[in-house]
Amino acid sequence: MLSNFNVLLGVSGGIACYKSCDIVSRLKKLGAGVDVIMTSHATEFVSPLSFETLSARRVVVDMFDKDRQWEVEHISLAKKADICVVAPATANVIAKLADGIADDMLTTTCLALKCPIVIAPAMNTNMYDSPTVRDNLKKLRRRGVIIVDPVEGRLACGDSGKGKMAEPADIVNEVIYRLLPKRDYEGKKVLVTAGATRENIDGVRFITNRSSGKMGIEIAKEVVKRGGEVVLVKGLVQVEVPKYITKVISVESTAQMYDAVMANYSDCDMIIKAAAPSDYRPAAEIRQKLKGDEITLHLVKNPDIAKAVGQVKEHRKLIIFSAETQNLFTYAKDKLADKNADMVVANDVTEKGAGFDVDTNVVTLIKRNGMRKCYPVLSKSKVAGIILDEALK
Repeated sequence: MLSNFNVLLGVSGGIACYKSCDIVSRLKKLGAGVDVIMTSHATEFVSPLSFETLSARRVVVDMFDKDRQWEVEHISLAKKADICVVAPATANVIAKLADGIADDMLTTTCLALKCPIVIAPAMNTNMYDSPTVRDNLKKLRRRGVIIVDPVEGRLACGDSGKGKMAEPADIVNEVIYRLLPKRDYEGKKVLVTAGATRENIDGVRFITNRSSGKMGIEIAKEVVKRGGEVVLVKGLVQVEVPKYITKVISVESTAQMYDAVMANYSDCDMIIKAAAPSDYRPAAEIRQKLKGDEITLHLVKNPDIAKAVGQVKEHRKLIIFSAETQNLFTYAKDKLADKNADMVVANDVTEKGAGFDVDTNVVTLIKRNGMRKCYPVLSKSKVAGIILDEALK
């Protein structure tokens, strides 16, 4: 989700430091690069080694550390960052940021930033309620700094009240929102199918096709980026499924994919059939390896998953794919009507830049109302965004 972004995490000296380890872990799972700057006080609570292990990058503490490559490090880190998060942000660091004091690596780097800054205050309730801290937070808000307010609870000092740092999940969600502001799939659940299925011929052979699953997985990734929930039903795929796609149903045969889709479609707002299930399967299952100079296979039709969904979809939207080698528009329009789909993504797999095992595609979107939009060669990630845009219209 965040694979093209770099997050700078500033950790100042409070007991909530240990929660910041979870922030790094969550950001890394989303694919982000993470650089960590710690204040010297923060190292009294958590070792830099913990953050280095989680981020797989060197942690910076000392402005005058001689064991580094030659560069003006606070400037290089500031230029590299797409967003900066200071968590926990102590009253001391908040005051320094508000008044422009730059006496350590964290505050010096923050002054050089051009990207958004998110701070998560963490301190004793009385400190948080003090006029000084409140004035400093107001000053930062006026400058555009994003504040993730602390929550109420039992504090390390034994007091109860507002001052606990927000949960790592909430801080990371704020980062996602700021880096990926398009959230038009929030509250929506989308079932996406991806990849090829295979049908066993005998104990060692099977029938399949060239689908890599790239298109379907790019669609699933895009749904999550835009705030939606995904149910990914995947057959054989040649790409890794990101860890942030949490509901993944792995299948092998078309019959298994049919069962998985029919068991899950009713909870979804939209079904996007990007998989390439095998249309036929051997009539009989043979467990032993077939022998002989010639083998004759008797194939029977597999269940039509898209058509089955089209018959029961009711208010849900159904988007299907039509990968053809000839008569693209005729076959695509026929399929749109036959499956009772709302939109078909048609592509001629013989075109340069299109096909199953490449990172690009050349598509035409056709809707039931007659709309037809043709697109040039685009990355499959961009095609995924276009499909989701049109699906909402």
